[in-house]
Amino acid sequence: MIKHALNVTREGDFAQWYQTVITEADMAEESGVRGCMVIRPWGYGIWERIQRLLDDRIKATGHENCYFPLFIPLSYFEKEAEHVDGFAKEMAVVTHHRLIQKDGKMIPDPEAKLEEPLVVRPTSETVIGAAFSRWVQSWRDLPVLINQWANVVRWEMRTRMFLRTAEFLWQEGHTAHSSVEEAREETLKMLEVYRSFAEECVAMPVVAGEKPENERFPGAVSTYSIEAMMQDGKALQAGTSHFLGTTFSQAQDIKFQNSEGQQELAQTTSWGMSTRMIGGLIMTHGDDDGLRVPPRIAPWQIVIVPMLRDTDEDAALIDYCKAIQRELASQSAFGEPVRALLDLKPVKAVTKRWGWIKKGAPIVVEVGGRDMAGGNVSVTIRTDLYREDGKLNSAIVARDAFLGDAVGRLEAVQAALFDQARTRMQDNIVRDVTDFAGLEAYFESAGKSPGWVEVEWARPGGADLDKVVERLKALKLTFRNVPADAAPATGSCIFTGAPAVERILVARAY
Repeated sequence: MIKHALNVTREGDFAQWYQTVITEADMAEESGVRGCMVIRPWGYGIWERIQRLLDDRIKATGHENCYFPLFIPLSYFEKEAEHVDGFAKEMAVVTHHRLIQKDGKMIPDPEAKLEEPLVVRPTSETVIGAAFSRWVQSWRDLPVLINQWANVVRWEMRTRMFLRTAEFLWQEGHTAHSSVEEAREETLKMLEVYRSFAEECVAMPVVAGEKPENERFPGAVSTYSIEAMMQDGKALQAGTSHFLGTTFSQAQDIKFQNSEGQQELAQTTSWGMSTRMIGGLIMTHGDDDGLRVPPRIAPWQIVIVPMLRDTDEDAALIDYCKAIQRELASQSAFGEPVRALLDLKPVKAVTKRWGWIKKGAPIVVEVGGRDMAGGNVSVTIRTDLYREDGKLNSAIVARDAFLGDAVGRLEAVQAALFDQARTRMQDNIVRDVTDFAGLEAYFESAGKSPGWVEVEWARPGGADLDKVVERLKALKLTFRNVPADAAPATGSCIFTGAPAVERILVARAY
């Protein structure tokens, strides 16, 4: 029987397990403001790694970073009715610019009411569209390819750290093009950037595809997503890319003179990925001992823990560990220097070891006096934590052998996390449901972790789609996306009976 580090298991209470991992791994904590969180250094370090690696990929596709204001005039939103309607219930609005003290309390000064309310940025299509209308005059000004890293506010009623918070961090790309074909190509290009990033860096397998009409971004012509399967079988939308057509160009007057001297509306896109990815990381890779972080996005890939005894031997032991740290840092893993930390905090070695296990550090190296004397280290791999007898799998390895194989071990951890998650996703997508009764029966009998069902459908729209969505809603199900690599449809739509045109994923989701 294995005694795990956490006091709650995934099987016992997945929702509580998720919160416990965040706490025990020092990822984040409540801030005192409902729906907002303090992201602690380990959690923010993971975000910095995500930010750096994704930013490199975004820039490699020709985009430049910029920054737009947090406050957006309400009139900007009023120009685009569909977009406003999609976000209206989530908008935080600033109406005053000063406080005064009255009866011992601070209140908005009635004399300081803004002439026009300001919306705290929920997304930036409107304000960036206004800028594009100034920047774009001729076909020679196109394409415009920009990205910004920022915080946004959407006033969520039911919040959960990293997954759904009132304020969160993200990147949002916005582009303008001269043709539909070029804009659509951009939309799919960035979807592929997200897919490859999620799988290669976060070790999170995803399904990329187009969202149905009811799941489109407000104002979009087409929305595409990457969907990841969490360990409880639910889907997580981990990134989106939108072809906006001329929706925002029309509202924001983004026009250009083409090469023949005629005025045209620009075709625009937007796309984003947020700190929700960290929530996905936790629920994809975490176990009953805490978090497991893929080496490519781990702030520290290898943590060295000396077993200090408050004796004369400590100085030599620290020097021994520092030499290991230097040699590790001189090596390259995944195209970057190995990130190795020497943990000298005045805490018992066993406490530090389990602290790093719960944080999910890929490799923990412990070094005691006997190890130093024998030229060894004790190595614990986060993806291979226990022996068959249930004891911690901490292996004594010759120092030089460990240094020679450290990069290979990191690569193996990265691959193991991806392979485990990919196998779990592949094993939990059901494709043999042929009617709605079968869909209903499957989810009623599938237990706590039902996975996803891929079904054939006729892609109904309008009122017909609304009826289908309501039937799914009664089962707490949603459409995820139409997988880009799905097999062709050959039968009938399980919702309408009409000839099917494609296959779509149905699941419970975050």
